[in-house]
Amino acid sequence: MDMLWNGWGDPAKAAPLPDSVTGLLRDLLGVKPRTTPALALDDISLPGTAIDTALQALAEAVGGDDHVRTDSESRIRHTRGKSTPDLLRIRAGDFSDAPQAVVLPATHDEVLAVLRTCAAHGLAVVPFGGGTSVVGGLAPERGAFIALDLRRMNGLLDLDPVSRTAVLQPGLRAPEAEALLAGHGFTLGHFPQSYEWATIGGFAAARSSGQASAGYGRFDEMVLGLTLATPEGTLETGRAPRSAAGPDLRQLILGSEGCFGVITSVVVRIRPLPEVRVYEGWRFASFEEGAAALRRLAQDGPRPTVLRLSDETETLIGLAQPDAIGGDLAQSAAGCLAITGYEGTAEDTAQRREQAAAVLTACGGTLVGAEPGERWAHGRFSAPYLRDALLDVGAFAETLETAAFWSRIPDLYTAVRTALTDTLTEAGTPPLLMCHISHVYENGASLYFTVVSAQGEDPVAHWTPAKHAANEAVLAAGGTISHHHGVGTDHRDWYVREAGPLGIAALRAVKRTLDPEGLLNPGVLLPTD
Repeated sequence: MDMLWNGWGDPAKAAPLPDSVTGLLRDLLGVKPRTTPALALDDISLPGTAIDTALQALAEAVGGDDHVRTDSESRIRHTRGKSTPDLLRIRAGDFSDAPQAVVLPATHDEVLAVLRTCAAHGLAVVPFGGGTSVVGGLAPERGAFIALDLRRMNGLLDLDPVSRTAVLQPGLRAPEAEALLAGHGFTLGHFPQSYEWATIGGFAAARSSGQASAGYGRFDEMVLGLTLATPEGTLETGRAPRSAAGPDLRQLILGSEGCFGVITSVVVRIRPLPEVRVYEGWRFASFEEGAAALRRLAQDGPRPTVLRLSDETETLIGLAQPDAIGGDLAQSAAGCLAITGYEGTAEDTAQRREQAAAVLTACGGTLVGAEPGERWAHGRFSAPYLRDALLDVGAFAETLETAAFWSRIPDLYTAVRTALTDTLTEAGTPPLLMCHISHVYENGASLYFTVVSAQGEDPVAHWTPAKHAANEAVLAAGGTISHHHGVGTDHRDWYVREAGPLGIAALRAVKRTLDPEGLLNPGVLLPTD
């Protein structure tokens, strides 16, 4: 099944907003109903491609014409990613970033052949997994390009139960990966909000972090080896779980967003399937108090598998439990809601729950039972569908995230909120701002902001100054420009400042070595020369 072309996910799961929420948006934010009719995919026709001379060579590289697609629907479905500006432009009929063709290789060697063909014809290449980028990671700054769709590379190549490792192909979607591993009694334990649609290669290319990161770690911590296809040949990394044989080249590829090469296989750490999964809710009087409790668990333990905290506004609205929006639970909420989750053996889970409960209680928390945790677990992948419903009624909804050391979290939280509130209010679209902590470490944590406002006359133009102001606030307050969404084009100019001139020069040298013609995702992550 393909993802909805002008929204998120499975069309059958899309649901309209309750009338109570639509009325609240109208009264609180001045949201006006959308007046332009929705486009129908069947009614859209793109101009012909400008790469006719390369099509036959591309077909030969991937085993036939069936694996090179130039029809309008295929190209539209591979246009940009799933950020709110991406969707608004698609819904407005802007297909200016559509690829000239969609090419579907099945093997590492076919990927190499495609890269050689594109080099010979001067075509840019955008590696495409689930298409879930929300930072402009699929819109290169170059003319003609192809989308290199990796969906045919979707297998479990090897599983070593002794070492607890698995070799996965990049086009394997996360649910299918979990199903294949579960057949052998294992799990990857990686469950980001994009879980239902994102792919293994995308997780590695963007340094993804899942909702159970407190227990399983980030995806880059799970990766033990990578194979990379580049215009200059093959790069293989990872002979052992750790090594002192020079700098770790895995870390150079992780987070490179398709700019250095195409990831064609990933060796990952796997864990036994948990016997039990238990989720519950805790209430804190304030975000500051709840954050202090999360820090205690992150630093001194025991650390739950899932550990997240919503601020007062997110708790009041009920965004931590998207399927409860507008219901009694959201209306009765007070303070800040924290969700804790425990996975593992029954004995270990019970012990960690008991010990964590003692810490949370000592920090001022009140246990509110299993229902909030179970509701969160049930609706944990629903927020992108909620975003689509908001767009449908004329609201603007977008997210951004960052991370910092614990001592900087309070100032970072305030700085980003202030930047967004001031900029959007000055534009005549005062926002509703929500935030949560969803990834914790011994030394710091992430902050994930959700912004809802009226769309204004030009929704993309209305958001751009606010996004830029938030990016400036992140750097000024000592945060990183991205914790897990990646850099893309949206964060690139701020990433250049975060990395510094010498760091960017080093990365440019790597790109010149692996991709001397600059064909791979030009303008993403690094500015074009």
